[in-house]
Amino acid sequence: MNKTHNRRNFLKIVGAGGVVATAALYTPFAIGGAGKKVVVIGGGMGGATAAKYMRMMDKSIDVTLISADTNYYTGFASNEVISGERHMTSITFGYDGLRAHGVNIVIDTAVDINANKREVKLASGKILAYDRLIVAPGIDFKFDELEGYDSKIADEKIPHAWVAGVQTKLLHDQLHSMKNGGTVVVAPPRNPFRCPPGPYERVSQMAHYLKHNKPKSKIIVLDAKDKFSKFGLFTAGWKKHYGYGTDNSMIEWIPAYKGGKIEGVDVNSMTVLGEFDEFKADVINIIPAQKAGKIAFTAGLTNDSGWCPIHGKTFESTIHKNIHVIGDSSIASPLPKSGYSANSEAKACAGAIVALFNGDQAPDPTFVNTCYSVIAPGNGISVAMVYSYKDGKIVKVKGSGGLTPSEFNAQLRDREVEYGHTWFNNITQDAFG
Repeated sequence: MNKTHNRRNFLKIVGAGGVVATAALYTPFAIGGAGKKVVVIGGGMGGATAAKYMRMMDKSIDVTLISADTNYYTGFASNEVISGERHMTSITFGYDGLRAHGVNIVIDTAVDINANKREVKLASGKILAYDRLIVAPGIDFKFDELEGYDSKIADEKIPHAWVAGVQTKLLHDQLHSMKNGGTVVVAPPRNPFRCPPGPYERVSQMAHYLKHNKPKSKIIVLDAKDKFSKFGLFTAGWKKHYGYGTDNSMIEWIPAYKGGKIEGVDVNSMTVLGEFDEFKADVINIIPAQKAGKIAFTAGLTNDSGWCPIHGKTFESTIHKNIHVIGDSSIASPLPKSGYSANSEAKACAGAIVALFNGDQAPDPTFVNTCYSVIAPGNGISVAMVYSYKDGKIVKVKGSGGLTPSEFNAQLRDREVEYGHTWFNNITQDAFG
């Protein structure tokens, strides 16, 4: 069996988005060839996975990853940190695993990209040249849409905690120090945004903590939408555990059509300004509308939507050649903006770049996404889907995927929690190990 055939088989494996199997099945290749430099901007799930898998596929590629921080904090599972069900250290990951694979790690911030010269400028003033560039900057926020809210307020008093890290701890501390009988306001954004089920898992986790520690408290959800991901499963779980739909409900969800869309916040009085009413709170968690990460705008990789259009086969930008955009910043619908999607996209992108460097055609990718949510201990839910590339588009594979059954089965729901925690361990090992 020749090397080209081996390589193509490997690309099919990683293109399928497998997490557990791929790390064990890969065979390193020494394909040869010089001058193959790839720079990766962003050390999250997308960037880390792409950097690692390129080195696994072809050790002749010089891969440099730029991260603004020495550690990455996963957004998924961070809601359990806020509730106190897990510790901050459990969602904290460094880059020693990538270094062991031969990835060059640069702790700095990319501030500009010269697509013509194929150069990345860093905040330190350094210039990094590339043959191909992967941009995985995650998300940024549309603070200008909300009166009285900006990044400084988010860092100091009213966290969004939608980029895990310091704000995750701040929201945890605020929730845990709130008086019994206090009010929490959570304001999820309009679509599209990172992790569609995330705000509602957060509400569930907060309610779990309050139920057992501050049972007189209340959570008001002011939503910019009229429905949300796993709607029936979440609301049934809220009813089962937190009295949702009754006079004694700990959770009140107000959809957009009933005035849930917020217009701003008064920080001094801790009041959220809705379309029709004002809501005074002890803890406020505003999750603003989102857009592609800052460097994507600086480099001119976005269109009018605020996100980055790409070719679904390679994730190469439709605007600038030799630049690939993966993860939350890319327009990869129907793939959601999630950690699992970013991991799956990264493998497809890495496989495409390896193929292109070595004179092969990029393989047709497949993708996987699963989102787990824990409503309460012993009550987990999930949604899953498989995607393929067909007729120039990313499409759902008919008959694939699924949703947790609506009928409550204690054994199944407990397994869903276990599956979710196992998936977390596997995918973080896959990206950073």
